[in-house]
Amino acid sequence: MSPTHIGLIFHGIGTPIRPIERQEAHYWVSVAQFETVLDLIASHPTPERFCITFDDGNISDHDIALPRLAARHLHASFFVLSGRIGHPGSLDKDHLLALQGAGMIVGSHGVAHRDWRRLAAPDLSTEIQASRECLEAILHVPVTAAGIPFGSYDARVLKALRSAGYLAAYSSDRGEMDPTAFLRPRTSITAAMGSAEVAAILTGQMSPRARLRRRIGMARKQLGL
Repeated sequence: MSPTHIGLIFHGIGTPIRPIERQEAHYWVSVAQFETVLDLIASHPTPERFCITFDDGNISDHDIALPRLAARHLHASFFVLSGRIGHPGSLDKDHLLALQGAGMIVGSHGVAHRDWRRLAAPDLSTEIQASRECLEAILHVPVTAAGIPFGSYDARVLKALRSAGYLAAYSSDRGEMDPTAFLRPRTSITAAMGSAEVAAILTGQMSPRARLRRRIGMARKQLGL
């Protein structure tokens, strides 16, 4: 069995410089909170056990996250909304190339931040395939990983991702992940989390009941139940 990893999601860091929806504010962390998490990871005996990811493609990925990751010799994956590339407050083409040049992975988060589970087949295909084609045209490398918007998926979404050639799909199911599996759970770091909660996440701790509930929930979604 492959060693387990801990998947983390960041969305935005610092002060947003684009209008955000009310529910988004919960997912924007302060620079100090972000640095604290990175310091905990960098000082861990096996920092490679942590899979650091970013969703949405906010400008803070480049301006705030990238230099702090590099200073600690950490790597991350950035899941970008192709429909926001170049928009105010979001990453542009040069930012994506800078992330790639620093050894980071760039993946798809879709085009327009829609719930893939609720889309008709043609719209789902557009979200999954058009976003990847846009990123590949910029980066000139295959884009094989996707961060699922809202962590919302079912058997149909996973089948569409596989059929489109993706090799990994990152969800929001919390807990540990198998880094060789197709479906890879992550946990969002939010503004309201205190140090004790973050520390628990970094150890992968879950109660037996929570672990069972997660296992059943993931199985039901994958089977379309």
